[in-house]
Amino acid sequence: MLSLLKKLTAGAPVPAPVQPEAPAAKVDPYMLGLHDAILSGWFNQQTGELFTGFPVTAEDTLLDVGCGDGGNVHFCATRGAKIIIADIDAAKVEATRQRLSDTIAPSVECHVTDCNPLPIADATATRVVSTEVIEHVDDPAQFLAELVRVGKPGALYLLSVPHPSSEDLQKDIAAPEYFQKPNHIRIISEEQFKQMVSDAGLELISHSQYGFYWSMWMLLFWEAKVDFSNADHPLLNHWADTWQAVLDSPRGAQIKQALDAVVAKSQVIIARKPLAE
Repeated sequence: MLSLLKKLTAGAPVPAPVQPEAPAAKVDPYMLGLHDAILSGWFNQQTGELFTGFPVTAEDTLLDVGCGDGGNVHFCATRGAKIIIADIDAAKVEATRQRLSDTIAPSVECHVTDCNPLPIADATATRVVSTEVIEHVDDPAQFLAELVRVGKPGALYLLSVPHPSSEDLQKDIAAPEYFQKPNHIRIISEEQFKQMVSDAGLELISHSQYGFYWSMWMLLFWEAKVDFSNADHPLLNHWADTWQAVLDSPRGAQIKQALDAVVAKSQVIIARKPLAE
């Protein structure tokens, strides 16, 4: 075959050297994750919804329990809501307080607390947010009871926990401490999550899931054995490139939706505290 190719190409003009293309810009896996979350219904600037079905306005007093790095509450502060943050980690509370200093939030109240109980008066908040926290706490029923107590009648709740499809995927791959206190001490099924929220006295409005991208990223993260704050590794970089290519494809949104339905990083419930009779 090689000799035949040589004969066929003998005397053919030598092709001009191909100029190498400029290297494509590196995909930032965290920014891609943010973009993926926006596609899933988070941080809607047009509608003012933190998540689909959870609008936030300047009329609201919003409490974020387990505020973490403040990404969720920052969006709400830019809507002009009064803000209350609570977290067991004093450094995170302070970092979030500083992050909110340049927003239009009329007030920012901060609490370092284990939420047992919350140092907040009954019927304070019109919006209550607690994302990826319940899987960490010793007594989910007590924790949810506190969230319900501090919400006004009619208050909306945005709650999320890891989806079992992703947690089951990590079981034999993740570092052992991932499933040890103070990290994830329980895996919560869809039915268990809905029952927890219902038993707390809240009315379920919606239950959804998202985050195939992050589920796969986390799986590869354990294999890469890098530090979370500097997660630079070919496995993770190639995965980000691949997911960006998927989203950019003609049916990218449809593929994302199908994969989110199979393996999701998180499940999200929107609920309401009943109006007082």
